Amino acid sequence: MATENVKKKGALDWYFKSNLLTRILLGLILGAIVGVVLGFFPEAVKPYVASVKFFGDIFIRLLKMIVVPVILFSLITGAASIAPSRLGRVGVKVMVYYLLTSAFAVTIGLVFANIFRPGLGFNIVGDAAIKGKEAAAPTISNILLNIVPTNPVDALSKGDVLPIIFFAVVFGLGISYVKDSKNAKIAKGADTLFDVCNAAAETMYKIVGGIMQYAPIGVFVLISIVFAQQGPKAIGPLLVVTLTVYLGLIVHLVGIYGGLLAVNKLGFVKFLKGANEAMITAFVTRSSGGTLPITLRVTEENLGVPRTISSFSLPLGATINMDGTAIYLGVCAMFIGFATGNPLTFNQQLTVVITATLASIGTAGVPGAGAIMLLMVLESIGLKVTEGSAIAAAYAMILGIDALLDMGRTSLNVTGDMAGTVIVAKSEKELDTSKWAKA
Repeated sequence: MATENVKKKGALDWYFKSNLLTRILLGLILGAIVGVVLGFFPEAVKPYVASVKFFGDIFIRLLKMIVVPVILFSLITGAASIAPSRLGRVGVKVMVYYLLTSAFAVTIGLVFANIFRPGLGFNIVGDAAIKGKEAAAPTISNILLNIVPTNPVDALSKGDVLPIIFFAVVFGLGISYVKDSKNAKIAKGADTLFDVCNAAAETMYKIVGGIMQYAPIGVFVLISIVFAQQGPKAIGPLLVVTLTVYLGLIVHLVGIYGGLLAVNKLGFVKFLKGANEAMITAFVTRSSGGTLPITLRVTEENLGVPRTISSFSLPLGATINMDGTAIYLGVCAMFIGFATGNPLTFNQQLTVVITATLASIGTAGVPGAGAIMLLMVLESIGLKVTEGSAIAAAYAMILGIDALLDMGRTSLNVTGDMAGTVIVAKSEKELDTSKWAKA
């Protein structure tokens, strides 16, 4: 019978098959409404928090659960994907460009956050008025020294972010070189190890996807608690964060990419015209990896980059070049510091720059990856996201608007990939400049 061929609809199909971005935004809006309404009934706030706190706490725990394995496996895979045979002159140029622009990006984010100070005076509190652990302020030399772990296993068990990042990158590069070994048996073993790490990374991304399905509920609960305790005054800081992030994205686009293109005598407007299809696709899909086929096509057809360069630099960029995410991390880390009464010191801001730049090497080019990176950054500067703390409440506020921020930062990430690819191609005298000629 025809009806036998019709798939039965699950009871929650309406939920899982609807747009995740829409659900998260709906959770944010409904949570804010519920919180504001509760604010008019002070006696109802404590009972409400006590009854729903579990559902918000479990979301925070799920996110924290995946931070270390995501760092470890994604960075190992990202570093191991850089074949030594390709790390010649072109590879070095691409790597230097990506890492330097990422460092510039997070610096721009921190500069604008210092100017606009999102969250200053907000004085957010947790459900038990927990302020969170006051972050220590180590010296710059200690920050740099502590990047190198004396015991990687101990760093993993403690969740020390910078040592984990350093070890994962070094280990990944080691796999990359062993894969090129002339000894077939050793090379095969390295390939197997890479496949295992890659499968583990993909598994973690799948788990992240599953956790994000719970995000609308977690966001609803956490945001409703924040608004119930803080009132409508929470809207202003979120608006300032959003404006600060997008201002940073625009300044980086025009100042850094436009400046680098101008130095190489390439028109910025012409670049935007050629790249706009990929930029818009990235904005809508919120995925650098998902946009990659379009990025490859427009970079070759519209911007005149040969496939010999773009086929290496663009996939690499989708893995290690996260300028938009770096700006987001700088602004949001500063917001959480200001909002919880723990403004970041200069050394802590330097740690943010180092962590964000190094962590960008293996961040997944998938929607929501920046929210996981933000957890890494907060851990690295001593702002622990623990259930019920002010830090967790501030993080929840960011998570509520993360999808809106993700659109802009992903678009900038992809734009940076294309700009770097064009610049490297020009430096190698392989760019088809006829595509840049004025009509």
